[in-house]
Amino acid sequence: QVQLVESGGGLVQAGGSLRLSCVASGRTFSNYAMGWFRQAPGKEREFVVAISRNGGRTYYADSVKGRFTISRDNAKNAVYLQMNSLEPEDTAVYYCARNARDYGLESRDGYNYWGQGTQVTVSS
Repeated sequence: QVQLVESGGGLVQAGGSLRLSCVASGRTFSNYAMGWFRQAPGKEREFVVAISRNGGRTYYADSVKGRFTISRDNAKNAVYLQMNSLEPEDTAVYYCARNARDYGLESRDGYNYWGQGTQVTVSS
Protein backbone atom coordinates (compact mmCIF):
# COMPACT_ATOMS: atom_id res chain seq x y z
CA GLN A 1 0.00 0.00 0.00
CA VAL A 2 1.36 3.36 -1.03
CA GLN A 3 1.46 6.08 1.58
CA LEU A 4 1.92 9.78 0.91
CA VAL A 5 2.72 11.96 3.89
CA GLU A 6 2.58 15.73 3.63
CA SER A 7 4.22 18.19 5.99
CA GLY A 8 5.12 21.85 6.17
CA GLY A 9 1.74 23.49 6.47
CA GLY A 10 1.00 26.19 9.00
CA LEU A 11 -0.13 29.73 9.65
CA VAL A 12 1.58 32.54 7.77
CA GLN A 13 0.87 36.19 7.09
CA ALA A 14 -0.02 37.39 3.63
CA GLY A 15 3.11 37.85 1.57
CA GLY A 16 4.92 35.12 3.43
CA SER A 17 6.23 31.76 2.28
CA LEU A 18 5.83 28.09 3.11
CA ARG A 19 7.41 24.94 1.75
CA LEU A 20 5.34 21.80 1.69
CA SER A 21 6.88 18.36 1.45
CA CYS A 22 5.37 15.03 0.49
CA VAL A 23 7.22 11.78 1.01
CA ALA A 24 6.04 8.58 -0.61
CA SER A 25 6.56 5.02 0.49
CA GLY A 26 7.70 2.40 -1.98
CA ARG A 27 10.59 1.96 -4.34
CA THR A 28 9.10 3.11 -7.65
CA PHE A 29 8.55 6.79 -6.95
CA SER A 30 10.25 7.85 -10.17
CA ASN A 31 7.66 5.91 -12.18
CA TYR A 32 4.88 8.31 -11.23
CA ALA A 33 3.92 11.88 -11.86
CA MET A 34 2.96 13.84 -8.76
CA GLY A 35 0.55 16.65 -8.11
CA TRP A 36 -0.66 19.03 -5.45
CA PHE A 37 -4.32 19.88 -5.00
CA ARG A 38 -6.06 22.04 -2.43
CA GLN A 39 -9.49 22.27 -0.91
CA ALA A 40 -10.86 25.32 0.86
CA PRO A 41 -13.88 25.13 3.15
CA GLY A 42 -17.08 24.81 1.16
CA LYS A 43 -15.24 24.43 -2.14
CA GLU A 44 -14.28 21.55 -4.35
CA ARG A 45 -10.77 20.17 -4.42
CA GLU A 46 -8.83 21.98 -7.12
CA PHE A 47 -5.64 21.43 -9.04
CA VAL A 48 -2.65 23.50 -7.98
CA VAL A 49 0.47 22.12 -9.63
CA ALA A 50 1.93 18.91 -11.05
CA ILE A 51 5.26 17.51 -12.14
CA SER A 52 6.09 14.73 -14.56
CA ARG A 53 7.92 11.56 -13.64
CA ASN A 54 11.37 12.86 -14.41
CA GLY A 55 10.65 16.43 -13.39
CA GLY A 56 11.02 17.74 -16.90
CA ARG A 57 7.50 19.08 -17.20
CA THR A 58 5.52 21.13 -14.72
CA TYR A 59 1.98 22.44 -14.80
CA TYR A 60 0.52 25.26 -12.75
CA ALA A 61 -2.93 26.60 -12.09
CA ASP A 62 -3.22 30.19 -13.29
CA SER A 63 -3.89 31.36 -9.74
CA VAL A 64 -0.44 30.26 -8.51
CA LYS A 65 1.78 30.85 -11.54
CA GLY A 66 4.80 32.91 -10.64
CA ARG A 67 4.29 32.32 -6.91
CA PHE A 68 4.44 28.55 -6.43
CA THR A 69 7.16 26.13 -7.56
CA ILE A 70 6.99 22.36 -7.60
CA SER A 71 10.08 20.16 -7.53
CA ARG A 72 10.91 16.55 -6.83
CA ASP A 73 13.81 14.49 -5.59
CA ASN A 74 13.38 10.94 -6.81
CA ALA A 75 16.27 9.73 -4.69
CA LYS A 76 14.35 10.81 -1.59
CA ASN A 77 10.89 9.79 -2.82
CA ALA A 78 9.83 13.36 -2.23
CA VAL A 79 7.98 16.17 -3.96
CA TYR A 80 8.02 19.74 -2.74
CA LEU A 81 5.84 22.79 -3.13
CA GLN A 82 7.49 26.14 -2.51
CA MET A 83 4.81 28.76 -1.97
CA ASN A 84 5.79 32.42 -2.04
CA SER A 85 3.77 35.65 -1.90
CA LEU A 86 0.97 33.80 -0.18
CA GLU A 87 -2.49 35.32 -0.23
CA PRO A 88 -5.49 34.72 2.03
CA GLU A 89 -7.14 33.02 -0.96
CA ASP A 90 -4.46 30.31 -0.75
CA THR A 91 -5.89 29.14 2.57
CA ALA A 92 -6.85 25.48 2.18
CA VAL A 93 -5.91 21.93 2.98
CA TYR A 94 -3.18 20.91 0.55
CA TYR A 95 -2.97 17.34 -0.69
CA CYS A 96 -0.27 15.60 -2.65
CA ALA A 97 -1.28 12.83 -4.98
CA ARG A 98 0.28 10.24 -7.23
CA ASN A 99 -0.70 9.77 -10.85
CA ALA A 100 -0.16 6.55 -12.75
CA ARG A 101 -0.13 8.52 -16.01
CA ASP A 102 2.42 11.05 -17.17
CA TYR A 103 -0.05 13.23 -19.05
CA GLY A 104 -3.28 15.03 -18.32
CA LEU A 105 -1.85 15.93 -14.95
CA GLU A 106 -4.14 18.92 -14.40
CA SER A 107 -7.15 16.66 -14.07
CA ARG A 108 -8.01 14.69 -10.94
CA ASP A 109 -8.44 11.67 -13.20
CA GLY A 110 -5.53 9.31 -12.86
CA TYR A 111 -4.54 10.33 -9.35
CA ASN A 112 -5.12 7.16 -7.43
CA TYR A 113 -3.23 7.77 -4.20
CA TRP A 114 -3.66 10.77 -1.94
CA GLY A 115 -2.04 12.03 1.22
CA GLN A 116 -3.96 13.03 4.31
CA GLY A 117 -3.47 16.73 3.65
CA THR A 118 -1.77 19.58 5.44
CA GLN A 119 -3.47 22.82 6.46
CA VAL A 120 -2.21 26.11 5.09
CA THR A 121 -3.71 29.25 6.57
CA VAL A 122 -2.80 32.71 5.30
CA SER A 123 -3.85 35.64 7.43
CA SER A 124 -4.49 39.09 6.00
